[in-house]
Amino acid sequence: ACICEKNKRVTNCRIENGVCWCDSVGSGVSVNCNKLTSKCLLMKAEMKGSKSGRREKPKDAFEDTDGLYDPECENTGVFKAKQCNGTTCWCVNTAGVRRTDKHDADLKCDQLVRTIWIIIEMKHAERNAPLDTESLKRFFKETITSRYMLDGRYISSILYEKPYITIDLKQNSSEKSSGDVDIADVAYYFEKDVKGDSIFHDNLLNMSFGNERLNFEKTSVYYVDEIPPEFSMKSLTPGLIAVIVVVIVAIVAGIVVLVSSNK
Repeated sequence: ACICEKNKRVTNCRIENGVCWCDSVGSGVSVNCNKLTSKCLLMKAEMKGSKSGRREKPKDAFEDTDGLYDPECENTGVFKAKQCNGTTCWCVNTAGVRRTDKHDADLKCDQLVRTIWIIIEMKHAERNAPLDTESLKRFFKETITSRYMLDGRYISSILYEKPYITIDLKQNSSEKSSGDVDIADVAYYFEKDVKGDSIFHDNLLNMSFGNERLNFEKTSVYYVDEIPPEFSMKSLTPGLIAVIVVVIVAIVAGIVVLVSSNK
């Protein structure tokens, strides 16, 4: 037997060729404990473990309005493009987040659309000691590359605008090689760490700066897909419209910057 350091929601652990392999709870899919488990398998395992089937969400979370659901995963661990709950179905992106309105079972989801940009925005609680921007950036870059094994080139920026810390992870399909960790899996592990519900077996994320722990009041995760989501306006909450507007504004602003810097 062995211990799966990177995923505590597993059973039947054994050593094969010097590597710890275990079966993911809920799906029975074998996972390599030296790697991050895919978000789809993790959500399935979490559903198995939570009796109510719903976890607490911050009251102002609009980025993933459906929260936790019991997903259908491919054998490789990725989400199936079409997800259903009873007779209600919807299409998801590679992060498993719904990107269409909910329909009946006839819905066609032709492809699993890639999430190419994940924005993690955290608001930290009041602190006695001010945070040093450079050490903060260094900490998050090192954490993401070592703890979640993401190649540093996918961390496009870490921004600190007190009290907000914003991390941008970008990874389009042409950049990602088969051995690379997916940004959706990294974001899920990270979100669970920040919320104090770590997926790691026995390894809490220690976020102390100047002997003072960094506590977060709020963490939001936004997803930008390769192809825009297909929501009808009537089904959008004001928050979601704001997110889409923010994303469009951000992209337009990016274009403006590009144009002005090329002069």
